[in-house]
Amino acid sequence: MLLELIVLLIIGIIFLIVGWFIWKREKINLIHDYHYKNVAEADKKEYTALMGKGAIIIGIGIILTGIIDFITQTGWGWTAFGVCFVSGFGLMVYAGMKYN
Repeated sequence: MLLELIVLLIIGIIFLIVGWFIWKREKINLIHDYHYKNVAEADKKEYTALMGKGAIIIGIGIILTGIIDFITQTGWGWTAFGVCFVSGFGLMVYAGMKYN
């Protein structure tokens, strides 16, 4: 269980950092160019904000999964992951459909 916590914390922190760079630093190149090649220059700020927030939500879900599973010794943490993953991924799909 400790190994699971450590791995999930590391992966979650990576998602948080990448999401922050995409959102706040507008590092659109961290996203595959296929996903932003049709995004207008005027829309890049809004696009990167939504994509970064989506990655951060997924990262929070991964971190919560590790913490909940470590504390409760059950699989309930994966429910948090599912909710956060669907929310974050949905936000990313919305951004892609709206701006690409």
